[in-house]
Amino acid sequence: MRMTRLHAPTLRETPKDAEVVSHQLLVRGGYIRKLAAGIYDFLPLAQRVLHKINRIVREEMDRAGAQEVLLPAVQPAEIWQESGRWAKYGPELLRMKDRKGGDFCLGPTHEEVIVDLVRRDVRSWRALPLNLYQIQTKFRDEIRPRAGLMRGREFIMKDAYSFDTDEDAANASYDAMFAAYQRIFARCGLDFRPVEADTGAIGGSRSHEFQVLADSGEDAIVSCLECHYAANVEQAELDAPAGDAGAAGPPLETVPTPDKRTIAEVSGFLEVAADRFVKTLIVDADGTLHAVLVRGDHELNEIKLAKLLDADTVHLAEDAQVVAATGAPVGFAGPVGLTGVESIIADHAVRGLRDAVVGANAADAHHVHVDEGRDFTVDRFADLRLAVDGDACPRCGGRLKGYRGIEVGHVFFLGTRYSEAMRCNYLDESGREKPMVMGCYGIGITRIMAAAIEQNHDDKGIVWPRGIAPYQVAILPLQMNKADVVGAAEKIYAQLVDAGLEVLLDDRNERAGAKFADAELIGTPLRIAIGGRGLKNGIVELKVRGGEAVEKIPLDGLVDEIRSRLQ
Repeated sequence: MRMTRLHAPTLRETPKDAEVVSHQLLVRGGYIRKLAAGIYDFLPLAQRVLHKINRIVREEMDRAGAQEVLLPAVQPAEIWQESGRWAKYGPELLRMKDRKGGDFCLGPTHEEVIVDLVRRDVRSWRALPLNLYQIQTKFRDEIRPRAGLMRGREFIMKDAYSFDTDEDAANASYDAMFAAYQRIFARCGLDFRPVEADTGAIGGSRSHEFQVLADSGEDAIVSCLECHYAANVEQAELDAPAGDAGAAGPPLETVPTPDKRTIAEVSGFLEVAADRFVKTLIVDADGTLHAVLVRGDHELNEIKLAKLLDADTVHLAEDAQVVAATGAPVGFAGPVGLTGVESIIADHAVRGLRDAVVGANAADAHHVHVDEGRDFTVDRFADLRLAVDGDACPRCGGRLKGYRGIEVGHVFFLGTRYSEAMRCNYLDESGREKPMVMGCYGIGITRIMAAAIEQNHDDKGIVWPRGIAPYQVAILPLQMNKADVVGAAEKIYAQLVDAGLEVLLDDRNERAGAKFADAELIGTPLRIAIGGRGLKNGIVELKVRGGEAVEKIPLDGLVDEIRSRLQ
């Protein structure tokens, strides 16, 4: 492709609304343009990247035994009502009516559609296992779309769905998809971690996210430095601390803490470390109030709490509810003498705390020298907090390290969550009707493109992993007014194209500096610069994107040299 024909309008200035690096560089590099909040046009360079990602995904899905289909984007409400998600999914589901008044939605995912297809077509155990996938545009009406393609409303996704006769077979399908995902992300050139995760709105029991490691990632994850365990901090299991609680502390004492509400404020005022505090959080779980205790330097994991209480919704109580339950303003709740809640639940780290600081259930006051078990009692202990860097691994006891991650894939073991609700059954060998056991598997195609840039860039532009770069080689004739330079560029261009390589020839009548800047911005892995002085000596200059060295390469054997660099 010639730059004079390529529609890639590059920009020198960073767009004001671009928050993250991938958004900035995709706009500046002429890859995308914004149509509306969270909705983007994909220009030719972006399409080339997406096609390469799609090809990798298709090859690995086909290799794993899945078959490609294409399902409707517009879905009738009836099937969502069957699954029970029409009322539960929330405002992210874009709903609409057709001219006859029928209710429809623009699909954010396709569990209902695929189950409806399979239940009509598959009746016998002989047709199973079955795994169907598609690559298609989805829409989720995010309240605050942000970060370009990382949190858009419209996006391209690969979603697959497996159907099996029993749980063992379904687990085998899950494992096959897990392995396929590892191959996909490795081939895309990404540094990633598969981590244990919550199943969220999709439902199911077993779940892994595939997280691309990047400082800009929205998700916090932990990974063991000594074994393969990794998990989202919301899902990471934390064992109860071992060891004896130790001797009792001094008698409880109440001290004034005027206008000091937060852990940081009270810690500074009393000169007591945060890990000696107990935070008492009054939470509303499906309309019932509970007091939840976590150590002062820890954070409550509402997902773990919701599972413990088997609650659909868990959130911090309103100010008026806190006052009614504790008799004190927000910020002064404590477990000592607390009676206005259904139960007191504590994280494992609170068990056996000695000489602690807690709210006194009175304005501007805290208790000090508080011992768990002596001064207050807990109805039940559980793993209720978010994991942090340095926690012990629940598998091997090693140390967990914290990372930021960008979720690019998610696999779920669904079981019979959808098949039972929608009567997606098969007849077994004895003629008995049983629900199919399902899994579902998603990959964010457009998010992979953004995540690759978040992980691979410098101050000059994109540094594409070679497997998904839009072009492999950029040829830069630096003096368009010299016939020998232009002629050499055209010859090299033809040779490389004939060799089957993807080549971008910058045939614009631009200054050398502008050509270098655009080549770095676009991120082509190899750059060949051709100048009159070098040609006289039979050489061109070769630079690998992301490196600093500029090599002088003889014209003779240049094609073989380029081929070897791209292997």
